[in-house]
Amino acid sequence: MSKRRRPRAPAPAAAAKPPRTASRPPRRRLAAPVAALLAVAAALAAGWWWLSRPAPVEFVRTPDQNVLLITVDTLRADALRCYGGQAETPNLDALAASGVRFGFAHSHAVITLPSHVSILSGLYPFQHGVRENSGFRVPKGTTTAATLLKAEGYATAAFLAGFPLDSQFGLDEGFDVYDDHLNDVGQMSDLVLAERPADAVVRSALGWIASREGRWFAWVHLFDPHAPYRPPEPFRSRYAAHPYSGEVAFVDAALGPLIDKVRADTSRPTLVIVTGDHGEGLGGHGEQTHGVFAYEATLRIPMIVAQVGSRGRTIARGDESAAPVQHVDILPTILDAVASKAKATGPGISLLNAVPDADLRASYFEALSTSLNRGWAPLHGVLVGREKYIDLPIRELYDLGRDPAELDNTAETQAGRREVLRARLQGFGPTRPGERQAETAETEARLRALGYTSGAPVSRTKPYTEEDDPKRLIELDQALHRGLEFFDAGRFGEAEEAFRGLVARRPDMTLAYLHLATLLWEQRRTGEAIATLRTARAVVGVGTEADWRLGMYLVETGAADEALTLLEPAAAGQNPSVDALNALGIAYARKGRGRDALATFQRITTIDARNAMAWQNAGGVQLEARNYAAARDAFRRSIEANPRWAASYTGLGVVEMQEGNRGQAIDAWMKAVELNPRDFDALFNLATELVNARRFDDARPYLQRFVDTAPPAIYGRDIARLRGLLQDPPR
Repeated sequence: MSKRRRPRAPAPAAAAKPPRTASRPPRRRLAAPVAALLAVAAALAAGWWWLSRPAPVEFVRTPDQNVLLITVDTLRADALRCYGGQAETPNLDALAASGVRFGFAHSHAVITLPSHVSILSGLYPFQHGVRENSGFRVPKGTTTAATLLKAEGYATAAFLAGFPLDSQFGLDEGFDVYDDHLNDVGQMSDLVLAERPADAVVRSALGWIASREGRWFAWVHLFDPHAPYRPPEPFRSRYAAHPYSGEVAFVDAALGPLIDKVRADTSRPTLVIVTGDHGEGLGGHGEQTHGVFAYEATLRIPMIVAQVGSRGRTIARGDESAAPVQHVDILPTILDAVASKAKATGPGISLLNAVPDADLRASYFEALSTSLNRGWAPLHGVLVGREKYIDLPIRELYDLGRDPAELDNTAETQAGRREVLRARLQGFGPTRPGERQAETAETEARLRALGYTSGAPVSRTKPYTEEDDPKRLIELDQALHRGLEFFDAGRFGEAEEAFRGLVARRPDMTLAYLHLATLLWEQRRTGEAIATLRTARAVVGVGTEADWRLGMYLVETGAADEALTLLEPAAAGQNPSVDALNALGIAYARKGRGRDALATFQRITTIDARNAMAWQNAGGVQLEARNYAAARDAFRRSIEANPRWAASYTGLGVVEMQEGNRGQAIDAWMKAVELNPRDFDALFNLATELVNARRFDDARPYLQRFVDTAPPAIYGRDIARLRGLLQDPPR
């Protein structure tokens, strides 16, 4: 019989990368793996879309119709078969054949949230104010397709696949249903679950549509083409050499039932609009994914507008259009199609009409992520007809009609045209991004897992030079990806070399210090990790993620007093970082100041009631004080906030065991281990209590897993003890 002992509670959860004293947590991905693919030749599709003619559109304008908006994340224009792409996309091709396919459509930003705000609001990013995925919110009261159609009696619903569109960012206003219930993360090592596959999203949308009797507006967002590219079978095998195309083909197959549903609707027609939020670099100009540049690979997107259904017939015939169209045109098109009295206030036009002055029409675009997060030069640009100007320290001018791959920069040889387009860009009056708000550790980590890495808020007084131009710094982005891939593969030496190279080349890049510190901490090189963060604060300045991370590391190494001197000022303001508060609460708990710790965690939950870590940590403090009822309530609130937060099940199991409820404790620990197989506290508790319950056959696989996987440096004695149980089982 195993010797009885008090079961282990989970250690307090630190922010983004939570080091723990009882057990070291599993290694968290710093960013999603990036597949290195050869770029799809831009000229492949360029040869024909100049030849397409303006479309004589035959849409019926009527308020008695449904509206279906489909946005596919990271969908290049040349990815679909009807645009000349490699992927088999019969459903979207058929939709294009019954509507209008626009061959020269562009986004205004190259990341998810700003692009979707432009799509739904009809405004440029500097008008709606959302300039990056992290740190910005859609202002309350923003007019969108959802708010306008809801006011006209439409049922409204959104079905989302990717975390950057979570309701916390503000796009849910106007929707009766905002289905952003993604695969919630269980622990920070499990962040690749922050998306839903396309077929699951479509099933949810179909269920809602089937229950509608009146008019409806549905927005369906699919995330699958986003890196990492891991299409399911049979697409994985079919597109083994081009997994991005496999993801696109899977999305098309998933959309089949939805397109068939609206096509067969005999009650009223449905306006269907399909677009991508931005494209994907796939190696072009040195960019593997998106967010750095605004070349056509990431800026040009597909745009399909069709009107189907109503007694089973197609209303519009298939046409092609080479007219320059933009994301801001989508809202005016919807309002025009449903004969709405409301008018879009943005710069867009209805695509149901001929595009006026197509050769002179201008479109604004930007790429600000690396400026906001890394201190690189901000990228702004303008398209006028087929001419494209990119305003950077090293200016760029391209004639896309002659040079669709953007290989011949004529900014210096065509200075006159450059200045004309530069004046058009200045005419838009783009503003600087406003102040960014602090994100919770969970939000930052989930965005980072998708490749959206945020860093210190960058404030510059000196002008940007050519050394700050992303073209000069793209090697750093590539090195960052290499370092992350090495880290993910356990090649720590090569990862360290990559991160140290980044720090040496770009000392103001906070993200490089953070990744290096995390790598060192993972290897238990705690002194070097702390020194790295001290250097980051000295070079980049205070008020960054390095502050709370350093405070957390100090707490974990027994320097709680020093941590408090660092964290208390950071948490003293009116709008403190939730990360700093979380670290401060843990420091108080380590010092035995339970009341202060509880007050700090409760302060977090007033800021963010969905913060699972804060509820878990509050439960841990109550458990330590043997306030079991309060601990149970806190752990349950944590689970309500995030049903996949494994450590809260671990704590709940301890509460149940202390109150004599062994069965419920075992159930809770089984759930914790299911969600996070490397929660060694839960695994130890589960294995030993199954033995104590005389369920040795059930205990054996958990005993074996603990012996095989628990880190000996932390659990050496326990490993030896459980190995002894396996060799000499109790009778």
